[in-house]
Amino acid sequence: MTQAFAHGFLLAFALSLPLGPQNTFVLTQGATQPRWRLVLPIVITAALSDTALIGLAIGGVSLVVLAIPALRVVLSAAGVLFLAYMGYKTWSARTDVGQDETLGEPWTLQRKVRHSLAVSLLNPHAIMDTVVVIGGGAAIYGTMADRWAYAIGVTLVSWLWFFGLSLAGRVLYRAARGDGAHRRLDRASAVLMWAIAARYAFQLARSVVS
Repeated sequence: MTQAFAHGFLLAFALSLPLGPQNTFVLTQGATQPRWRLVLPIVITAALSDTALIGLAIGGVSLVVLAIPALRVVLSAAGVLFLAYMGYKTWSARTDVGQDETLGEPWTLQRKVRHSLAVSLLNPHAIMDTVVVIGGGAAIYGTMADRWAYAIGVTLVSWLWFFGLSLAGRVLYRAARGDGAHRRLDRASAVLMWAIAARYAFQLARSVVS
């Protein structure tokens, strides 16, 4: 069980490191909300979404995806389009800085949760990473005890990671406060999403050609 927990923990940590739309959104909101408690709905929504995907992956959905190669191609193509679109939305968005009306209106709770769900559950590449990679890792364990230990390790990283990102955002908030850096952070996030989309598109093209 200990080995399965460590496997899940380390695998999930490695998958969490790249700053995709979900991580970028949590970090940016942590950096632009005037109080940390205002970003908690985003953090909890993202973590719960990941927990649901992890449960589906370990429950066997990964076997379906792995059995249909064309589905992986479709998910990859959709992921490229999704990242390109989210990059555009992030680049053109009005930054939320709480009470400063010159930079945008505060986000409502519903908007925070809705956007967090979108970047968590509608990102095909996040789904594929979770279902295929994490689900594939769970397949090597034959006992329910090991699968539970593996699942707990993966899920624990998800929750710790999102809370950590929101706190890191608070550091950025203090550093960027009042100097217009919030807008630059949004645009840097957009460029990062476009770069990831370009890399995925290149990988997809190579896989199709080969």
